[in-house]
Amino acid sequence: MRGGPAPSLIGLTGQSAYLVKCSGTASNSYSVAIDYRPTPPSNTWVRSGANFLGFPSSKSTGSYPTFSTYFATFPAAIAANAMVFKYVGGELGGGNPLQIFSPTLERVDRDRAYWFSSEVVGNFYAPVQINLSTSGGFDFGRRGSVITARVMNRTAAVMTLRIAPVASNSPPSGQEPVTAGVPITRRTFSGQGEWVETPIAGAYDEVIAPNSSVELSFGIDRSALSGAAGALYASLLRFTDSAKTFDILMPATARKSTSAGLWIGEATVTAVESKPLADEVKPTGSSFPLRYLIHVADDGTTRVLSQVFMGPMAAAPHDFGLCLSEAGLKADAKSSARRSVATHMPLDRALGASGSFAIGSSLSCTIATPFNDPTNPFVHQYHPDHDNKSGKTALGAGQESYNVTRQVTFTFTASPPVGGSATGWGSSVIGGTYGEVISGLHKDSVGVGNGNGLRISGTFQLSRASELGTLNP
Repeated sequence: MRGGPAPSLIGLTGQSAYLVKCSGTASNSYSVAIDYRPTPPSNTWVRSGANFLGFPSSKSTGSYPTFSTYFATFPAAIAANAMVFKYVGGELGGGNPLQIFSPTLERVDRDRAYWFSSEVVGNFYAPVQINLSTSGGFDFGRRGSVITARVMNRTAAVMTLRIAPVASNSPPSGQEPVTAGVPITRRTFSGQGEWVETPIAGAYDEVIAPNSSVELSFGIDRSALSGAAGALYASLLRFTDSAKTFDILMPATARKSTSAGLWIGEATVTAVESKPLADEVKPTGSSFPLRYLIHVADDGTTRVLSQVFMGPMAAAPHDFGLCLSEAGLKADAKSSARRSVATHMPLDRALGASGSFAIGSSLSCTIATPFNDPTNPFVHQYHPDHDNKSGKTALGAGQESYNVTRQVTFTFTASPPVGGSATGWGSSVIGGTYGEVISGLHKDSVGVGNGNGLRISGTFQLSRASELGTLNP
């Protein structure tokens, strides 16, 4: 055991080799099944002392590769001035561990660890090196959408790298259950300048030139995560080579996220109803953006906001939070706070919405602008014909100004609109088709519920700005 003997064995650290002394005699043997959580391969070579290391060698040809083959790209580990030893069973003594003298005949057993006394430093574990953009493997968590893997071919020959999905074993008793495998996708860049995501349903190959690296991109199809909120998904990706040298298992994990939090984005209006053309909905000459702020509480309650503040809260312990008013912010921390506004909405509104904020569902909201509201398009405080007054007497609705009502509908789709990216869809990005019926702006659409409002339509896309499900007053 590296670092000397331990008084007791409490836990095992991943990617570490152990030599455990058991009670009994040399004639006794023990077989222990160890369930473990896989971790990416990792070795650290040091000059001082003996490195006690294992390797993910492959036995797909019926036997493991020889030391000279496996360490061809890291020859200093088995050079003439280096010493390599293996444990041969029984008590430690003069011939145990046993020194390996013939690297061309000795094979690298993936179920055995070896001592290396070599004047070398490095991180070699295989003729390939895989560096991920996340630690701990392909860990997508609740919000992750893209993980990159830089794969280096250490050899002087072309490497055909095979990548294949592997199901997870059932977790040990008492551990969190695994709902299903992670629906990982292979991300490739198309000739149209867009990322294309293809589900990894079986093995596929990547060709890597000698002594060079490639960057591979992986995504996740979160629409396939059908379990309960917070459910664990786990599986593995297997990396092997055509030379049958290594066999590396990389862990993949993800969790089912909820939609709770603050979402910010735009509805893009691309079609408007024309009253002169018999109420026909016609494409617009150019698209028009409408910014939206939507908050989803932990219990699913959804509100459409005209503004929101993000920063340290006024109430102790002054945690970072979301609030509807500047007064909700900590007074001496307002400079670091952020305010987001939907300028097309009336001021200071937090409007309730019906329906469900989820893929495959729709959400509806009524945005009402009273005839005397400062943001009403008929009101102009500097023009006497648009001040809702006859002299100094206030007028009612429909005399100078009209109540304007917008019936807004968001329909969430399983895939992004044409031209949109599928990266993070359903977790960090969501959207679909947008519809709106406006009453009060046209002479035939005055009033609510007459069925003759102005219809507009388009698409929308929202990005998650915060996962906080609490919205302070």
